[in-house]
Amino acid sequence: MGEIQLESLKKNDIRLGRVIDLTHEGHGVVKINRYPVFIPNALINEDIKFKLIKVKKNFAIGKLLEIKKESKDRVTPPCIYYDKCGGCQLQHMTYEAQLAMKKEQVVNLFYRKGSFKDTPINDVIGMESPWRYRNKSQIPVGKNNSNDIIMGFYRQRSHDIIDMESCLIQNEEHQKVMKYVKQWFKELNISIYDGQSKKGLMRHLVVRTGYHTNEMMVIFVTNGKSFKLADRLVENLKTTFSKITSIKQNINNSHSNVIMGKESITLYGKEKIEDHLSEVTYNISDLSFYQINSSQTEKLYQQALNYAQLTGNEIVLDTYCGIGTIGLYMAKGAKHVYGVEIVPQAIIDAQENATKNQLNNTTFVCGKAEDIILEWKRQGIKPDVVMVDPPRKGCDETFLTTLLQLEPKRIVYISCNPSTQQRDAQILAESYGLVEITPVDMFPHTTHIETVALFERQDV
Repeated sequence: MGEIQLESLKKNDIRLGRVIDLTHEGHGVVKINRYPVFIPNALINEDIKFKLIKVKKNFAIGKLLEIKKESKDRVTPPCIYYDKCGGCQLQHMTYEAQLAMKKEQVVNLFYRKGSFKDTPINDVIGMESPWRYRNKSQIPVGKNNSNDIIMGFYRQRSHDIIDMESCLIQNEEHQKVMKYVKQWFKELNISIYDGQSKKGLMRHLVVRTGYHTNEMMVIFVTNGKSFKLADRLVENLKTTFSKITSIKQNINNSHSNVIMGKESITLYGKEKIEDHLSEVTYNISDLSFYQINSSQTEKLYQQALNYAQLTGNEIVLDTYCGIGTIGLYMAKGAKHVYGVEIVPQAIIDAQENATKNQLNNTTFVCGKAEDIILEWKRQGIKPDVVMVDPPRKGCDETFLTTLLQLEPKRIVYISCNPSTQQRDAQILAESYGLVEITPVDMFPHTTHIETVALFERQDV
């Protein structure tokens, strides 16, 4: 686009345009002479009136003012906080349209950005009822300008808390706990943490529930150890909620955005809660990583199991194994499962979970995946299948190089960020063909999408 045209576009200009595409964040794209304007809440094929609120060299951001012609995929968001809250981004679309958008996102990455046009990408595995699916709620606590206690989720792109009574993607019981706890904080005059001054006690309320067991854990995240009214709060919770099996205090002295600190104290009940995935039982502590959407996790793991093609004779390597969720899920069908994870507590939990399920064909070791798997290789342990489920940043390059040296028959790669998965797939392409990808919708109404991919070794 020429400079003259660009100069003719100014902040606060009001324009008309047709939406021709969606970004991976779900924003509508309008082109002005090939120059893209990104407009939240606009959908493909809509004719809209919008205002330019940010004009940059290569793109602009617009604000939707009016829809002249509406998309058939548009619905009224059921949540009253949707226009303010940053928790959901896609409630203005039908669920079918959300799934189609998410598939398109994966197709874009692997077909257009990457060189994997021959790889089948399946339709997204969605939910029958895509609401109330979160088994863990992390609710920030703060005060408003009038000094009243507020609890809810953050406003879009900020750390301002919206005072909320309900959230349609959270477990309903968690909502009730939040409501009561907020009341008790007021009654007991509990000191609330202030991010600016770094003073005050209460930072977050975290609630976790076992999807199949209904066991509930309530965690008070505090700035410092001293928590004088803990007994009163515990008593109130115990008598009001019969499902609560564990109440904990987590101490977070860091003045950062990290929600949980490293130290926890059990104030009441069990140290951990239980949950099941298929036939495997897991102990979950307050600091354990455990998938947020249990019913979709079962579908995700089932897909990974299908890709692993276990006959009972395979050595499986579970890298980034956490508390052993996927490794133990596969153990029944494998000869032996070896798991590695860098977090010491997670490995202790994985070992406990293996014992709990009498899965004796498992070994869990703490350390860096690339170091441990080379050590195993020296010991003559040769995996047939490697499971990879890394964090959002994807796999470390050293790890992928080590994996190529290991030469397993199959690699099953679960990803919570398909763009880093696509980057890693290009490194693996040296020796592995990308056979198939199945996306799974773990977080309906948000822009996140998880994928399971199967890689097979191309025998040279």
